[in-house]
Amino acid sequence: MKSLSVAKAKRWLKTSDHPLAQVGIQLYFKIRFFELPAPQLLVKPLYYLYRIGQGVLTNATRIVLWTPLFKSQLSSDKGQLYLYGGLPYCAGTLEIHLGNQVRICGKTTFTGRVSSPKTPQLIIGNNVDIGWMTTVAVGRRIEIGDNVRIAGRTLLAGYPGHPLNCADRAAGCPETEQQVGDIILERDVWLATGVIVTAGVCIGEGTVVAAGSVVTKDLPAYVIAAGVPARVVRSIER
Repeated sequence: MKSLSVAKAKRWLKTSDHPLAQVGIQLYFKIRFFELPAPQLLVKPLYYLYRIGQGVLTNATRIVLWTPLFKSQLSSDKGQLYLYGGLPYCAGTLEIHLGNQVRICGKTTFTGRVSSPKTPQLIIGNNVDIGWMTTVAVGRRIEIGDNVRIAGRTLLAGYPGHPLNCADRAAGCPETEQQVGDIILERDVWLATGVIVTAGVCIGEGTVVAAGSVVTKDLPAYVIAAGVPARVVRSIER
C-alpha cells in the first residue's frame, strides 16, 4: 500500500497542473540533478590523481592476483601474459597452452566441452590479442596462430552445448559428436567486433573478417570476408 501511494504521488507531480505539483516537480529535478561546483583548476588535478591511483591499484591487482590465478589454469605458457579488466572465466575441462606476449581481456570466457572423450585443447600463439566479452568454446581443439587479433564480443563456437533433438535437449543431454568441430585461425588473422566462427572452420593466414559476420565455412588466406554467412569480398596483398 505504501508503494502504491508513493506511485500515485509521483504520478500526480508529473501530470497535475496544480501549482503545488509544478513547484514539487521543479524541486524534484533540482535535487535529482544537483551538482557541486567544478572549477577546472581544482577538479582537473583531482581527475589525474584519480586516474593515477586507479592505474596503480589495477596494475597491482593484475600482477598480484589476476595473473597468478589465471596461470594456475594453464597447461603451459611462455610468459609475458597481460590481463586487463579482470580475471578471465574458465569453465569445463580444458587444456590451455599460451604463447608469448598474449593480451587477454578479463571479460573473456574460456570453456571446454565437458562430455568430450578427450580433454579439449586451446592453443594460443605468440603476440595474440583477445578482446572484451569474447567467448572461446572448445569442443575438441581450437588453434589461434601468431599475431591474431580478436575483437570484442567474438564467439569461437567449437561446440553448441545442446543437441538438436528437442527431447534430448529437454532431458539435459549433451550435443552429439557431429555438432563438434575444430577451429583454426592461422597466423595474422583479424576477427572484427561481433564475429562468430562455427565448428569445423579454418580461416587462412592474414584474412580479415568484417564486424558482425558469421563464418560457417573455411576461408582462404589473405582475403576480406563479410556477411551472414561470411563470403569473400576481395583479396588482400600479401
